[in-house]
Amino acid sequence: MKAAVFRHGINLWPPFLFTGIHVTDVSPDYRHVRVELRMRPWNRNYVGTHFGGSLFAMTDPFWMLTVMQNLGRDYYVWDRAGEIEFLKPGRGTVAAEFRLDEPLLDQLRAATADGGKYLHWFSNDIVDAQGEVIARVRKQVYLRLKPGARQRAG
Repeated sequence: MKAAVFRHGINLWPPFLFTGIHVTDVSPDYRHVRVELRMRPWNRNYVGTHFGGSLFAMTDPFWMLTVMQNLGRDYYVWDRAGEIEFLKPGRGTVAAEFRLDEPLLDQLRAATADGGKYLHWFSNDIVDAQGEVIARVRKQVYLRLKPGARQRAG
């Protein structure tokens, strides 16, 4: 799917649309994604800062999706675990970016070349408008080369 179509579609996806989460950029090769979370009355917590669940949700699918788009159909790619560390209260519009590069993709391919499973931890920050880190998110992605894919690649 073209990145622009994906960006438009995910911005209409109800869990993002109704929480103020907005994907502002998806590069054509899916190696860069930028997501914002705008402060809305319905995503504030009791003390007037961003609800932690919304902060986590804004980062949830993107490592899996970017890896899946770049490795292709010969791989199983699933989210396996996630964690968030809240560092300071988030107010206003906050953002997160996801970047894949070729050395990392080569590492993932090499780690799964024998057909075994590989668990990789990705990490990124959520920053406020001043660029200060308000939360750090880690996602563990499960990867495995599908049976038969080694023969096709070889």
